[in-house]
Amino acid sequence: MGIIGWIVLGLVAGAIAKLILPGKQGGGWIITLVLGVVGALLGGFIGSAVFGVGLEGFFDITTWLLAIGGAIIVLLIYGLITRGSRGKTRA
Repeated sequence: MGIIGWIVLGLVAGAIAKLILPGKQGGGWIITLVLGVVGALLGGFIGSAVFGVGLEGFFDITTWLLAIGGAIIVLLIYGLITRGSRGKTRA
């Protein structure tokens, strides 16, 4: 899969992950979509390391499940990191 395929896969996976995991993560949709690309890479890495499958083809269901799962993991981690920094004001 080419770089454009990775970007499109990550963007769509990030949007789906945001729909599955709504919340108040900072950054809006742009950050969510970028985190989706990172999540797709993470999902592919975890899938190949643990299950022996990777992100093979764009239209493969395994590819999409791994990308969406990775995007959800990245969104959860990002939400935990940014949770403590919101709403605090410095004097």
